Amino acid sequence: MFYVYVLKSVKNSKRYIGSTKLKPEERLKRHNSGTNKFTKRNRPFTLIYKEEYTDNTEARKREIFLKSGAGRKYLDETI
Repeated sequence: MFYVYVLKSVKNSKRYIGSTKLKPEERLKRHNSGTNKFTKRNRPFTLIYKEEYTDNTEARKREIFLKSGAGRKYLDETI
């Protein structure tokens, strides 16, 4: 399985959107441990949204969409 996930910074409410083969809860632990440059500066994060896909290409397409203007609007209305 592949996942698209959205994290929200407890520190400053910034969102981080990513995709992974790992469970989103595992990626959250890694982000909060400081392994990513962006999330290291803005941690701690909480997982606020996730989607599951069987295909990596579809997950990446969805991640790119959620990072777009229309995708950000969708997240604002959904979450």
